Amino acid sequence: MEIFKDLLKLSVVDVIDVILVALLLYYIYKLVKGTVAINIFIGIIIIYLVWKLTEFLNMELLTGIFGGFMKVGIIALIVVFQPEIRKFLLMVGSTNFNRRRKFLKPFSFLKTEIQNDTNVDAIISACNKMSMSKTGALIVFERNNNLDFLSSSGDEMNIKVTQPIIESIFFKNSPLHDGAIIVNNNVVKATRVILPVNNEKTIPQRFGLRHRAAIGVTEKTDALALVVSEETGHISYFKDGEFVVFEDTNQLSSMIKKDLS
Repeated sequence: MEIFKDLLKLSVVDVIDVILVALLLYYIYKLVKGTVAINIFIGIIIIYLVWKLTEFLNMELLTGIFGGFMKVGIIALIVVFQPEIRKFLLMVGSTNFNRRRKFLKPFSFLKTEIQNDTNVDAIISACNKMSMSKTGALIVFERNNNLDFLSSSGDEMNIKVTQPIIESIFFKNSPLHDGAIIVNNNVVKATRVILPVNNEKTIPQRFGLRHRAAIGVTEKTDALALVVSEETGHISYFKDGEFVVFEDTNQLSSMIKKDLS
């Protein structure tokens, strides 16, 4: 009965507090799942629960030790998890921006829309030719999130997107074919880009590093990704860290145009 009485005392602020904590934990889990960091994250939670347990049992010595560890540990965690924290803030910002954009969509007549002029048809045509020759490729479409932090890992470019350009970049003897390319507004921003790889074991073994990298970058950011398999020549499309099923390349082209708009 006491529990029900406490529940009745919950205010709107308390409910919002619980929802925000749940969202925070969800984002942290989404960020670290499939990586070594998940074990560290679980370890931190265990230590925190033990600390609260010793505090509840009035074990002053252990409470002091765990309390001191938690205070110093926060600074250490910021240093250790600097890349993950950056990606976490990027992911939160992306979510808020997307929700805000959807909310304001009915009022789009009040502002000027920025049109994405990426030549999707040229990229799809290049992927079709590379598929026939089983030439591996990984193409990332930048959307709202700025991917300069990834571009810096490769060779920065400023090349207009055309079918021959895409094919020449991923040509097997080309010095630029390794890694991914990042495309934004019909411009190849960077080549030989190193992407975060998803190490989750639930991904089928037949998928290689390109597919795992495509899942990783679309999971951590709002980017889109196209993969041409070097083994099978199959073209795969990724969004929000998941495979997107399509019937043919015409449908694929329409989907990408819609997602970029």
